[in-house]
Amino acid sequence: MPSRDIIVIGASAGGVQALVDVIAALPAGLPASVFIVIHVAPFGASAMPSILSRSGRLVAVHPRDGERIEPGKVYVAPPDHHLLIEPGRVRISRGPTENGYRPAVDVLFRTAAQVYGPRVVGVVLTGNLDDGTAGLALVKKYRGTTVVQDPEEADYPGMPRSAIASVNVDHILPIAGIGPLLVELARQPLDDLELTPEKGHAMEIKNELERGEDREGKGDPSGFTCPECGGTLFEREKAEVVHFRCRTGHAYSPESLLAKQSESLEATLWAALRALEENAALARRMERWMLQRERERHRPTGAEARYTHRAQEAERHAEVLRRVLVDEPEKVAAGEGLKARPQGQTV
Repeated sequence: MPSRDIIVIGASAGGVQALVDVIAALPAGLPASVFIVIHVAPFGASAMPSILSRSGRLVAVHPRDGERIEPGKVYVAPPDHHLLIEPGRVRISRGPTENGYRPAVDVLFRTAAQVYGPRVVGVVLTGNLDDGTAGLALVKKYRGTTVVQDPEEADYPGMPRSAIASVNVDHILPIAGIGPLLVELARQPLDDLELTPEKGHAMEIKNELERGEDREGKGDPSGFTCPECGGTLFEREKAEVVHFRCRTGHAYSPESLLAKQSESLEATLWAALRALEENAALARRMERWMLQRERERHRPTGAEARYTHRAQEAERHAEVLRRVLVDEPEKVAAGEGLKARPQGQTV
């Protein structure tokens, strides 16, 4: 009988040790395939397959695009590539980033849920923000089993807390209990006979591989712009959790979008600081040139005063901006307005 033989796991900050603990608890001959996305640097090689292979009894690999799915094997998303699942095969894609990541947990969870439905077990481990929440909601929607690490023991509780807040999670466990639960679930036969993917999933996977889900006609303009490409973000219609995606395929959950906007805001403020300091420096140079010309001509006119005034204004604004960026970074992260203070901080 069919069983829960597709296990998808997502992790971010603090995830290496958590994944080692989970994989170490899985026996040889596990009647399930395990797929892992952990946020890693986009450049350079990843040591995750060798780390996981040494830690347990299952072989872990970075799969090739189109590789057939085998039970008892661990497939780890390569750096800078999404890991997707289609019927019987693993797919690798450099499609648009989601929540600012490639690989992204949501991509793996979403494709697994669409293709294998109740056979999927979705697991969210330690990490910041909320990547994995939207994907786990789809695992739940397609009658899969949802598992989340107890946020009280997670090194970084953001991802687990977000998943628990948005999804009616089946199991919330400490890391030591997740491995044994996965073994138990993989060995339990499924009574549900409605295991055939719904129509249209082949096209959805094709769209995922090419540029993320097709955005034509899916959602209303949100009024927000994509931090990656500047395009309009559309809010998903009838989504299990709030989700935004632009026409090119970049996707964001609310918390990840807020974090990305804060990063863009800080970059903009540093650029503004650089422009102010350059403006002040040029005004000071013009001030010196005017003074020198007046001395050479023995004809003082006071023309340098307007450059002095412009330099002082730019320097004052630059000082306020630098003070906020360096001494009050929490204001930048929160997107608060600037206020001048009285004169007187890869696996």
